[in-house]
Amino acid sequence: MERTLILLKPDCVQRRLMGAVISRFENKGLNIIAMKMLQVTPELAKQHYAEHVSKPFYPGLEKFITGAPVVALVLEGLEVIRVVRDILGATSGLKAAAGTIRGDYSSSRQMNLVHASDGPEAAAREIALYFQANELCGYTPTLVEWLKAEDE
Repeated sequence: MERTLILLKPDCVQRRLMGAVISRFENKGLNIIAMKMLQVTPELAKQHYAEHVSKPFYPGLEKFITGAPVVALVLEGLEVIRVVRDILGATSGLKAAAGTIRGDYSSSRQMNLVHASDGPEAAAREIALYFQANELCGYTPTLVEWLKAEDE
């Protein structure tokens, strides 16, 4: 099983879309193995977006991500990183296909509702920023036999 970090960004929280977004992941059969609401500090933002800190757009990004609470989740599932990114759609809500989260709810590049890890290494690094190992609660849902074949 693969894991990924999801952040329901401040715009998602403020627009009260958390339940709608989380239900998309659950409806796909992905497991939520950790979840909490928190306020991202400037220090955490700098760690999370380390590759962008020196870029001209970073101050606006930090102001946005620290401007209101976020909900951090760890999702687990087969090919979860790719699956989640497909569910989210293109980074810009203006370019995201209808039926994706961003295509249905966003019309902005920055205010695009959800952050998702872009690869296994990023997922491991990001999960460690937001969660302690003892906060991850892996489990097998009783309905798993109805979500995928035994050999998947």
